[in-house]
Amino acid sequence: QVQLVESGGGLVQAGGSLRLSCAVSGRTSGIYHSGWFRQAPGKEREFVAQISWFGGIYYADSVKGRFTISRDNAKNTVYLQMNSLKPEETAVYYCAQRSDSSWRYWGQGTQVTVSS
Repeated sequence: QVQLVESGGGLVQAGGSLRLSCAVSGRTSGIYHSGWFRQAPGKEREFVAQISWFGGIYYADSVKGRFTISRDNAKNTVYLQMNSLKPEETAVYYCAQRSDSSWRYWGQGTQVTVSS
């Protein structure tokens, strides 16, 4: 019902920046509530950032001050601006949409590789 497609990943040197995009398509229902997660090799998936339907924003402590989540409702696109990237942040980054009480819809992920 809801399709999410991430883009913008790639290879970046430590200290560099990337902006990820998440295009949302298909029928949406309920509150527009978006988030970004990441999963590094051999690691569990972790929360990165979210923006609620009313614009409330919350970040994982590890990315505060460096990452910015935003959205353009007219373009149905969610963004994650990532600055001062660290090698340990190499991961597949996923966009997700929350529906009711769970993160129900997920994109395919985009690879972010931070070299040292």
